[in-house]
Amino acid sequence: MIRIYRRLFQKIKSIIELSKYNDFTIAEYFRKQGAQIGENNRIELRSLGTEPYLIKIGNHCTIAPNVLFLTHDGAAWVFTEEIPSLQKFGPITINDNCFIGISSIIMGNITIGPNAIVGAGSVVTRDVPPNAVVAGNPARTISSLEGYKEKVRLIWEGQKPHGYFEGIKEGVRYTPAAIQQIKHRDMELLRGHLTKKFWNKNESKSA
Repeated sequence: MIRIYRRLFQKIKSIIELSKYNDFTIAEYFRKQGAQIGENNRIELRSLGTEPYLIKIGNHCTIAPNVLFLTHDGAAWVFTEEIPSLQKFGPITINDNCFIGISSIIMGNITIGPNAIVGAGSVVTRDVPPNAVVAGNPARTISSLEGYKEKVRLIWEGQKPHGYFEGIKEGVRYTPAAIQQIKHRDMELLRGHLTKKFWNKNESKSA
């Protein structure tokens, strides 16, 4: 009974500790657990798995919700009666400027190269080369980064609202407050534009 209460206390303590962080500051919490994490990351997780000290994440990466890092092969449990000490571990390295899509699974002994994109729901069982877009189970290369960027650019050109802020203009200096104001304005502009573009069009079709 004491053991149960102790586990419950640790769980509550962990939840309280996690509540102090958001997607941009959670790296501090994971660093305390031994993970190596760079700067300017957005990590939408509350756990890095059972061995966070085997995980290395570079700079400017996004880790979407429900991503699983499997640094420990639990299937070795099948052999524990024969070989009680048998275990299999493997580190995971995610280099700079990567995007790991929602609900992806990254197996141990995997390195994801810089500027790589892992599509939603992928199961990564082998290394991902730099500047590659991978997806599927098992994950396979489906595009180069440049090819994907051009595809997204063409779609965006047909979707973006008039007057949307495209980035820092050459020779113009923006204060951080001004940039935040522009971003807020653009998000409101985009929400109204896309709502009208997609839903009004669908309603007219159904009518």
